[in-house]
Amino acid sequence: MSSPTHEQIALVGAGPSGLAGARNLQKLGIAFQGFEAHGDVGGLWNIENPRSTVYASAHLISSKRMTEFSEFPMAASVADYPSHRELLDYFRAFAQRFGLHGHYRFDTRVLKAEPVSDTPGTRWRLTTQTGDAAPEVAEYKGLVVANGTLAEPNMPTFPGQFAGKLWHTSAYKEATQFTGQRVLIVGAGNSGCDIAVDAVHHAKSIDISVRRGYYFVPKYVFGKPADSIGGKVTLPPWLKQRIDSTILQWFTGDPVRFGFPKPDYRIYESHPVVNSLILYHIGHGDVGVRADIERCDDHTVHFKDGQARDYDLILAATGYKLHYPFLDHGLLNWQGMAPRLYLNIFAPRFDRLAVLGMVEASGLGWQGRYEQAELVARYLKALDAGSPQAAVLQTARDAGPANWPDMSGGYRYLKLERMAYYVHKDTYRKVVRATAAAFT
Repeated sequence: MSSPTHEQIALVGAGPSGLAGARNLQKLGIAFQGFEAHGDVGGLWNIENPRSTVYASAHLISSKRMTEFSEFPMAASVADYPSHRELLDYFRAFAQRFGLHGHYRFDTRVLKAEPVSDTPGTRWRLTTQTGDAAPEVAEYKGLVVANGTLAEPNMPTFPGQFAGKLWHTSAYKEATQFTGQRVLIVGAGNSGCDIAVDAVHHAKSIDISVRRGYYFVPKYVFGKPADSIGGKVTLPPWLKQRIDSTILQWFTGDPVRFGFPKPDYRIYESHPVVNSLILYHIGHGDVGVRADIERCDDHTVHFKDGQARDYDLILAATGYKLHYPFLDHGLLNWQGMAPRLYLNIFAPRFDRLAVLGMVEASGLGWQGRYEQAELVARYLKALDAGSPQAAVLQTARDAGPANWPDMSGGYRYLKLERMAYYVHKDTYRKVVRATAAAFT
């Protein structure tokens, strides 16, 4: 017999972070109820999920050994850079192995989550809806939010009027959508470059409009996944940036010669583009590099360098917004482009409100999110037991952002929306692990 809802933690989401949360709550025997809007696990990696933003050719940009959950390695037969199909199989197998499906109510949306009172230890009132049934309201002991960060399109506006089609990458599913089209991709991040090389054999033409320079990292170096090489020796940021940017030019050359602006920042101060083919296709004339857009006029796009070209479709590869639609912004201490949370996890005002997955770092992988979940579960267990370690975490949390650990690792990240919750992988994991280890 399940415990009453007010004795359970509500967990929102069954993607990678949600499954990590479910597994760790389960391991510590913490009663919880999971909610997933789709009918199965996998989150965005389940292409059948209406909220999924992956496309038919999507693969990881990090290698499997740097991304997998440590307690559940991917099979040797899985590709170095798995496809979304392999990843969905992996998440299904992970959930099956640990019996996580039974903890979830699938096809159930969380419409609203609100604190019952303003006290730190308040319960949480959730309004949920399963399919087309009438909404239900129940109170839960706490709330762990893990509904992902890559589902709500960040759609820009462009000066003037464009007479063609205007899409976000979230609408892109397969290269045949571009057949016979003159396509302009806005933004040369990982998705923009992946889609460009995916579609070169179907579109009539492919151009990429960029406003800043990029660092391009090949997927393989010396025959091995690039992210699996190095990392044994910790270098000061300035030295690592100098050495790695030099080595990178040995493999990729200078992207400026392909038409990209020179980066006005140093490597690792923004997420690098991991792609072995984009410079290849630019070098073969399959993809053109254009300046930032000045304005649109009918089918003509005018660029800031004075050039102009005609297009049938503009695809905005401009990323995603953090989106927690069931929670008031103030509850998550939202400041500017993102919530300000202790360790990117804990909301300052409430003892049992946590977010999983609101963190980005080069090479963090799902194990980094798993370690977040491990910390949350240990903290909630200690809180229930009245352990002094829980109070220590709360005191550190309530000291405010000025007194929180610096997670930058000494890097000066660009002040962009997609970088608002960016951290340095090794620094972040070290702090999260140490904090979790304090709960004995």
